[in-house]
Amino acid sequence: MERSEYDKLDQVEDRMWWFAAIHRNLLMSTRRVELRAPRAGRGCRPILDAGCGTGGFLARLAARYPERTVVGLDSDVAACGRAAAKSGRPVCAGSVDALPFSDSSLAAIFSADVLCHRNVDEARALRQFHRCLAEGGWLVLNLPAYRWLLSRHDIAVHNIRRYTRARLSAQLRSAGFCPVYTSYWNAVLFPLMVLTRKLLPWRRGEGSDVHAYAGPIEALCRAAMAIEGGLLRAGLRLPFGGSVLAVARKEGTVNG
Repeated sequence: MERSEYDKLDQVEDRMWWFAAIHRNLLMSTRRVELRAPRAGRGCRPILDAGCGTGGFLARLAARYPERTVVGLDSDVAACGRAAAKSGRPVCAGSVDALPFSDSSLAAIFSADVLCHRNVDEARALRQFHRCLAEGGWLVLNLPAYRWLLSRHDIAVHNIRRYTRARLSAQLRSAGFCPVYTSYWNAVLFPLMVLTRKLLPWRRGEGSDVHAYAGPIEALCRAAMAIEGGLLRAGLRLPFGGSVLAVARKEGTVNG
């Protein structure tokens, strides 16, 4: 991303409704992941936040698993420094296309809105995730939904891809993963998202939608996401939304 987008991310990811929701959903997904009671020698293997940005989710992940080794990775060196300071965990600079970890060395990988970036080869990155995960390891992804929704926000954050549940599940299977759970989310606010991103006029240089909102708007958005969070915790799959959440397990090996 542009440095200005990293700056905005660093400033608001601990207090904006969007990040509160995505972090909660990613952590909620760990209810489906066998990390608290590891088996087959996976207990000592690290957990990776692949594309950790300035460290907001990495800090939450470290707090969820204080006795586990939790590490971050990002392609931007300055962001790595911010993430390490914010989370208190080690962070390395690198690409998801060529993870600097040995084969079968990780217990789980979380990656939020990374495969969609223009500098990422999504198929190669998924193969890297598969290579680095231990047998039976877990992959938790969040990605933006629907290619037709590409907008000025995506331009600002260098997204060139958006996904459907079906497409993401097929790509996971092709890379050797077994999808366990997939769902859209951000459904309640989806009509507003379409309105603001596709129908309202766009002024060049506006940047992304990442910014602080007025108190009442922030409270309304958080309430909407709390409703959705309850549905997702109950195991429901939302039929549409602005993002796709996926949990997959590594099974077997894949050629190539």
